[in-house]
Amino acid sequence: MIIPKKIRTYCPSCRKHTEHNVSQLKKRAARPLSWGQRQFARVTTGYGSQPRSEQKKFAKTSKKVVLMLKCTVCKKSHPYKGFRSKGVKFGEG
Repeated sequence: MIIPKKIRTYCPSCRKHTEHNVSQLKKRAARPLSWGQRQFARVTTGYGSQPRSEQKKFAKTSKKVVLMLKCTVCKKSHPYKGFRSKGVKFGEG
């Protein structure tokens, strides 16, 4: 799927339609001191490996893509709702 690098859409900060730069939202590193990460570290220590069996079959064939829109006027970013796509390319489109 080809997505344009610039989109004219609504900006919640400016409260009007402005031009936005488009980029793909990447997953950030987990906070090591959050409760889930502390629990995961506790469960995975020792001789065992994963706390639960790994999933063998997948029901979905694609992952959801979330776009980050950065306003060119106020320079603030907001996410665009996720949609399913096998691959995303940015270009003239």
